Amino acid sequence: MQRPQLSLKGRALRLLSGREHSRSELERKLAGHEEEPGQLRRVLDELQARGFIDHQRVADSVVHRRAGKLGAARVRQELQGKGLEPELVAQAVAGLRSSEVTRALEVWRRKFDAPPADAAERGKQARFLAARGFDGDVIRRVLGGTVTND
Repeated sequence: MQRPQLSLKGRALRLLSGREHSRSELERKLAGHEEEPGQLRRVLDELQARGFIDHQRVADSVVHRRAGKLGAARVRQELQGKGLEPELVAQAVAGLRSSEVTRALEVWRRKFDAPPADAAERGKQARFLAARGFDGDVIRRVLGGTVTND
């Protein structure tokens, strides 16, 4: 027995029940299911008016889920990829700056927890942190041992 086809609104609600989505993410994911021009826009307008789509919640959700593993640059990249307003992205990333070194140290400890023995190991550890979005100054502080264990 085949399940009945979900409406566009049903599909949107199913996506939103899994995690927060921005309007542009929903547009991208649901565009192929639109049956008549303007239908998707109307559905998303209704969901946004009812508070199901909230870009502040999307930003907060991404920061909450990803800040423990990623630096501010990668979090910014994810937020921008979700089509959020530049001001909202800047605000969310600014909140991460104060804890950047602490978060980088924790990510580094989970992976390595030992200072680099030589230049090759230092490069490996630096690339690991850089790939996770931590900037050069933070990486130098973590690998240089100039961060205190508070």
